[in-house]
Amino acid sequence: MQIDFDDYSIAPIQAKDAWRLCDLMVSNSDRFKDYFPETLKENLTPTLSELFVAKKVKEFSNKEEFLFTIKENTNRTIIGLMYVKELQKRKGQGELAYCIGYQNTGKGIITKATHKIINWCFKEIYLDTLQIIVNRSNIASVRVAEKNLFTWKKTDSKVFQLSNGEFVDMELYELYRENWIK
Repeated sequence: MQIDFDDYSIAPIQAKDAWRLCDLMVSNSDRFKDYFPETLKENLTPTLSELFVAKKVKEFSNKEEFLFTIKENTNRTIIGLMYVKELQKRKGQGELAYCIGYQNTGKGIITKATHKIINWCFKEIYLDTLQIIVNRSNIASVRVAEKNLFTWKKTDSKVFQLSNGEFVDMELYELYRENWIK
């Protein structure tokens, strides 16, 4: 499966992606250390990335968690990631999490990729509710949620710990299948 848009594509993580994923994470380590600390930690070397990718391929296959890569179509460089995680199948609910390398920020790529993955979540894995959890200081991520019709639900106080040890508030946004415009 591959979803194309503009000059980019979204596809499930594959074993061959390990080195490119390591490149993305290491070259953006300062950018990802606070909100993607586990993914960063598990991709600091090519060997760690190979183990991480093998685990994520298995989780995708078992429908436990879905990790997608976002690639440039010309050179196939991984420029970002899109997770569908925290699946609660009985409730028909999942969480979207995404990141993009510094070289590609501000281009609307994550907004468009999120739109494509929302369609996939509602049509292919039959979720009814999607969530995005973000710190309000991450204006770009808040805009991704808003542009994709997510509605702010609540603030959870001091629930997420940054790499410097500080606890921060996180904002919960939700989107329901019945409110989605395809």
